[in-house]
Amino acid sequence: MRPALALAFALVADAALANPHPVPRPEPMLETLSEIGAISVPAQAAVPVSPRPVGRLSDEERVRRAMMRAPWSVIDANGRVRASMRPALRDPSLIAVAAARPRSSGAGGGICGRASIQGKAIAPVTGRGKCGIPQAVRIRSVSGIQLSRAARMDCTTAQALDDWVRSGLLPVLRDRGGGAVGLRVAAGYACRTRNGQTGARISEHGKGRAIDISAILLADGSEITVLRGWNSADGQYLRELWRRACGPFGTVLGPESDRFHLDHFHFDTARYRSGSYCR
Repeated sequence: MRPALALAFALVADAALANPHPVPRPEPMLETLSEIGAISVPAQAAVPVSPRPVGRLSDEERVRRAMMRAPWSVIDANGRVRASMRPALRDPSLIAVAAARPRSSGAGGGICGRASIQGKAIAPVTGRGKCGIPQAVRIRSVSGIQLSRAARMDCTTAQALDDWVRSGLLPVLRDRGGGAVGLRVAAGYACRTRNGQTGARISEHGKGRAIDISAILLADGSEITVLRGWNSADGQYLRELWRRACGPFGTVLGPESDRFHLDHFHFDTARYRSGSYCR
């Protein structure tokens, strides 16, 4: 009997060793929330809920509000309609207004397209007969040279005066009395005939195309007058100034032209087929 039991136990042991299924592993230990502490989760901002959706602004309304926040002039200092990457809504009439205005350089009152010409555009000057200046300006100074009184003229005449000051007055008097600082204006716009003579044609003064200069003011406080200086030591300067005006201006008259110009230079921008008239 004992041999039989021993055999039975041996068979059972062999069967256990031959079992193809692996023995289950022990379960891992799990930590509970109470053991590791609470986990903080960031609170989410509440999303506003509107029973009615908010309408979008139209393009025109956005432009209007932007302009209210940052107002600006649509015509710049040069008399042109401003350019921009996204232009604001503009009144078409502004283009015509900008085109009609004498051009300004914007820097310190520059006018007629040059910063060196200081002054301002004024209303058209009207007068009897053929007198008047359709596009008038009032000039205070040119290339740093102050006029003794503001003179009305057109831009062509203002530019000619500026050219003469730069190419004539400033270099010629550079070493005399510290240099020129001003011009004494004897006449600007005036609705009259030539030399004030009855029956004569309208003077260029009556068209805003002329200016008369009677003296040059110097930095040291002295002055050179056309009347007293022409036949003095300063005559060399005055004659050179007269000569250099012939070109920028169409008409240049001085003390040797006639009895009407003994005490001043007459400059105007009338043009002739034969060139400038200089006496």
